[in-house]
Amino acid sequence: MTGAWDWHPHLLLWGVLAALGLLVALAHRRLVRTSPHPVTWPRRRAVRFAAGLVLIGVCMGWPLGDLAARWAATALVFQRCLLVLAVAPLILAGLSDDLIRRLTRPAAVDAVLVRVLRPPVAVITVTVLLVGTMAPSLVAAQASSAAARAGLALVVLVAGIILWLPIMGRIPGIARPRPMIRAAYLVAQAIVPVFLSFVFILDPEPLYPAFAHSVEVIRLRPLNDQQVAGFVSKLSFLFVLLSVAGVQLANAPDSDDDLGPEDPLVWADVERHFERLDRRGMAIAEPVPPPPGTGDPGDTPATGQPGTPPGDVDQGHDGGPGPG
Repeated sequence: MTGAWDWHPHLLLWGVLAALGLLVALAHRRLVRTSPHPVTWPRRRAVRFAAGLVLIGVCMGWPLGDLAARWAATALVFQRCLLVLAVAPLILAGLSDDLIRRLTRPAAVDAVLVRVLRPPVAVITVTVLLVGTMAPSLVAAQASSAAARAGLALVVLVAGIILWLPIMGRIPGIARPRPMIRAAYLVAQAIVPVFLSFVFILDPEPLYPAFAHSVEVIRLRPLNDQQVAGFVSKLSFLFVLLSVAGVQLANAPDSDDDLGPEDPLVWADVERHFERLDRRGMAIAEPVPPPPGTGDPGDTPATGQPGTPPGDVDQGHDGGPGPG
C-alpha cells in the first residue's frame, strides 16, 4: 500500500525528546546549586541517557514507528522489545543519582517501589503490563491515534524500567538481590512475560485486523507476520536476558564466605531509611477517634478519658480510689 515507506520527519517527537533532555539537564543543574552535598553527573551516564532518548526516537519515528503503528505486527513487537531491552536500561543507567533520589522521594512513589521491586512482584507486574498493551483493542487504538501510541509506549517503557531495576538497583534504600537470585529472576523474566509469543505462533487466525495489509508492505501475510512477531519476541527476550543472567552468575562469588558488600551503603540509603522511619512514626502517632457510641467527647470531664463516665474516673495515684 502506498505511503507505508514514505519518509516522515516526526518533528514533534524529536522536539519532545529534545525538550525532555534539556529539562533533565536543567533539573540536575538546579539540584547541584541547591543541595548542600551536590552530586556530579558523570559524562558516561549523560551519554547513556542521551542514547536512550535517541533510541526512543528511532523506535517511535520513521520507519519503525510508522510500520509498528498500522502495518506490521513484527514491527510493533520489535519496537517494544527495543523499548524494554535497550531503552529502559539506558535511561536507568544514564540518569543522575540526585535526580533519581528526588523523583523517588515522595512517600507514595517510594512505597510502590518497595513493593513492586520484589522479584516475584516485578515479574507479575511486567507480565501484566506487556501482555495488556498487546490486547487487540489497544493495538487497534494505537493504529489510529498518536496519543494512544505514545501512552502505550510509555507503559511499555515503565514495564522495562521495572524489569531492570532489581538488576541495576539505583533506588536509595532498596538493595539488589544476590547474584544467584538476580540470575533466577532474569530467567523468569525471559519466560513469563512473553508467553503471548506462543499464542502468536500457534494461533491459526490473525489476532490484529490493524495489520491486515502487511503483505503489501513487508511481503508477509498477516498470519505469517504474527508468527514472525512471536519468534522475535521470544528469541530477543531469551537472548538478552539469559545473556545478562549468565554474566550475573559468572560474577557471583563461589561461596557465602566470599560474599561481600556488593552495593556499599551510602548516605542516600541511610537518609531514605530515616525518611521511612519518620513516616511510620507519624502514622503511629496519628490520633485514633473514639469508637461509636462512647458519647460526645465535648461532654466528657477534663480529668477523664474520652467517653468515660464521671463516676468511673480514677483520681488516685496508686490504683485505688481517690480521697472522698
